[in-house]
Formats: sequence, structure tokens, C-alpha cells
Amino acid sequence: MVSEAYAMAGQPAAGGQSGYEGIIMLVIMFAIFYLLLIRPQQKRAKQHRQLLDALKAGDQVVTAGGIHGRIVTVQENVVTMEIDKGVKIKLNRASVTATKEDA
Repeated sequence: MVSEAYAMAGQPAAGGQSGYEGIIMLVIMFAIFYLLLIRPQQKRAKQHRQLLDALKAGDQVVTAGGIHGRIVTVQENVVTMEIDKGVKIKLNRASVTATKEDA
């Protein structure tokens, strides 16, 4: 039985195929994975970064928690937002997900 296994190992793959099909399939799978998952995620992250960089006082925004309000002040990592007259909250700049025009 062992001699049969060694004898079969020396034969080429079924149909005489070479070992390059496996490598080609891996490359194709990675390309599909990149196009369907990685690239769109990078595009969304870039758009969010641009949105955060463009924030200024007076912008109407929506937070990740669904709070709608107007930006009063913008600091390096903190945004002060007015959600009603006299009601101001401070939140992380990254939690702003959209401007009111986008929402």
C-alpha cells in the first residue's frame, strides 16, 4: 500500500495540469476580496476623514448616536454641538458621521 502511494505521488495532477492553477486561483481570490471589501472601505474612510477635516462652526451635523445639532466650536479632537437653545454638548470629533446636507 505504501509503495502505491509513492507511485501515485510521482504522477502529474489529474488531466496533466501544472501547479500554477492554485497560485492563479489565490491571486484571483485576493483580487476579488480587494475589489469587494478593502477598496470600498478605504474609500468610505477617506470620505469620513475629509468630512471631519472640513467641519467648522455653524455646520448642521448628525452624530453616530443619531443626535442632530449645530456645531458651535471645533477643537482638535472635540466638537461642541448645540442641540437646542442653551443646550450644548461636547463630543469626539470622530463621532460626527454626516453633515445635514448629506443626511
